[in-house]
Amino acid sequence: MKLSKRVLALAESETLAVTAKAAAMRAAGIDVISFGAGEPDFDTPENVKEAAIKALREGQTKYPKPAAGIPAARQAVCTKLERENGLTYTPNQVIITTGGKMACTMVVHALINPGDEVIIPVPYWVSYPEFVRLAGGKPVFVRGDEERDFKITPEQLAAAITPRTRMLIFNSPSNPGGFTYTPDEVRALAAVTAGKDIAVLADEIYDRLVYGDQRPLSFAACSPEAYAQTLTLNGGSKTYAMTGWRVGYVAAPEPVIKALSKLQSQGTSGVCTFVQYGLIEALTGPQDEVERMRQAFAQRGAHIHQRLTAMPGVTCCPPTGAFYVFPNVSGTYARLGVTTSGEFTAKVLEETGVAVVPGGAFGSDQHVRLSFACGMEQIDEGMNRLEKLLKGAAATSRSAPPAEPASARR
Repeated sequence: MKLSKRVLALAESETLAVTAKAAAMRAAGIDVISFGAGEPDFDTPENVKEAAIKALREGQTKYPKPAAGIPAARQAVCTKLERENGLTYTPNQVIITTGGKMACTMVVHALINPGDEVIIPVPYWVSYPEFVRLAGGKPVFVRGDEERDFKITPEQLAAAITPRTRMLIFNSPSNPGGFTYTPDEVRALAAVTAGKDIAVLADEIYDRLVYGDQRPLSFAACSPEAYAQTLTLNGGSKTYAMTGWRVGYVAAPEPVIKALSKLQSQGTSGVCTFVQYGLIEALTGPQDEVERMRQAFAQRGAHIHQRLTAMPGVTCCPPTGAFYVFPNVSGTYARLGVTTSGEFTAKVLEETGVAVVPGGAFGSDQHVRLSFACGMEQIDEGMNRLEKLLKGAAATSRSAPPAEPASARR
């Protein structure tokens, strides 16, 4: 069969590819430490599981009605957004989606026409550019300065806007960077898009996972103009360890939600009904487990950052949100005999059994991404192996004789 051009041009998700490779190596009996997928090692809180089980036992196994989400789930999203984000929505401004990834792709397909430009700050989540290309749009990349923790400036954003710009994809806390925009920084970017025909897809799926003195601000909360042009995306996967449940949501102006609902009605028919009852409990029930997980992630993030920055040739911005670090490992390339992040990750996996994701997949080939959504014991074992490799390479480099002059080789 002849495959379509769009699927042939589609890149595979590097994060899932690395995770799959690590799983295959484990199945073959190889001892692998994986820092690949952004999947919490915690179980879904018991009260959330019990709510879904109760719904199952009560017969909540039919098609969701309506496809945009059962009324109670949409109201639970409204309650969450008002309580935690200072945003007021009605249920008709909310859609429950089959995970955050499906939410992203539906938003792009609902708003982007062929040739439209979508601004994507670098580093970016691997799927953003692919969603845009599938819709026929053109990704426009704006590179954040590593000295500023990769965060783009209002001046950079303004310079990237053209008459064809139709969307900004804004992700804070960041995957893969682990950084968080301050409220003042968010307001400054919102001031640039205000009054322009530009939609903002605000991916806030890590909004509860912030550390230190970070206080995130929702893009839509910046001003009435920002509220009107923003689609706020979130879900249960990261905050509530519900990755396998595949449930997310979007809050936006009602006409946009109606368009997304049409797409969903033709695509998935909506989110599994009893899963929506689990989401209701997650958003409106006790939040103690969320805080316990957040504190654990904070401790892990500080620890892995300390370990990485003690290694030769590695620099790394401290993580302030999400559960990722994005170290610059280009200082090790020459000693390891590699030239790209892909070659670096392949060498590390082959020689140490440690799986990390190449930064090229996120738009920055000097970096790699490590998820610390895993136990402290696993983190330390992985860091021990990586440190041994890098220190060994550094020692070999120092002890190597100086290169013979070209004149002597002739």
